[in-house]
Amino acid sequence: MTASPARPRGHRQKAATPGTDEKRERILKVAERLFASQGYANTTIEQIVRELGLTKPFVYYYFHNKQEIFETLSWRPTVACFTAMDFPDDDVRPAEVKVTEGLERLIRATISHYPAAFFPYREPQVYRPEYLAAQKKLAHHFYDRLCALLEQGRRDGSFDFMETRITALAACSLPGFLYAWYRPDGRLNPEEMVRELSRLAWRVIGLRQAAPSAKDSPTRRKKP
Repeated sequence: MTASPARPRGHRQKAATPGTDEKRERILKVAERLFASQGYANTTIEQIVRELGLTKPFVYYYFHNKQEIFETLSWRPTVACFTAMDFPDDDVRPAEVKVTEGLERLIRATISHYPAAFFPYREPQVYRPEYLAAQKKLAHHFYDRLCALLEQGRRDGSFDFMETRITALAACSLPGFLYAWYRPDGRLNPEEMVRELSRLAWRVIGLRQAAPSAKDSPTRRKKP
């Protein structure tokens, strides 16, 4: 479910080790900053290499091309966001707790992966069809789980809404539109933003009572 679709067929890369991972992350960090500040089209491998102070072969050793770097950066937040409603099979907590916690996870993942989490919204034309297919599969996985939990919560009397799918999409549009206005150095710090948007999302689903933060959910509370 979470394997990255970014790597082209036939591309060979050194087996992962702490050293190779560190070098790979260094490339990704520099590229992320450049993509965020000037866009995909205006960012070149030459610029990435220059920022790194290294050579093209160094970058090409780890990534096939610029698009693979962009898709790799985008895939991490995609997985983090679209697995936010995944809970263990033995998790017997009420649907209300899972939905409120899952929405908070989604929002926190979006914010914590800034700015790469916003790349798909800003430049959807960049991605290959196979990448988009994998992204769509994960999105369906997320919404299928969310809708099932919403309906269970409504049956339990925890939520008040009419159309399940519309409600799910509306609640998740809150973090989705962050790309248009969010800044990490804004008036609210990232954790305050997570709390504020989570409360708004809970209102959208018609939560009948104030939900605790995911950090304070029943499975995480310490016994007195």
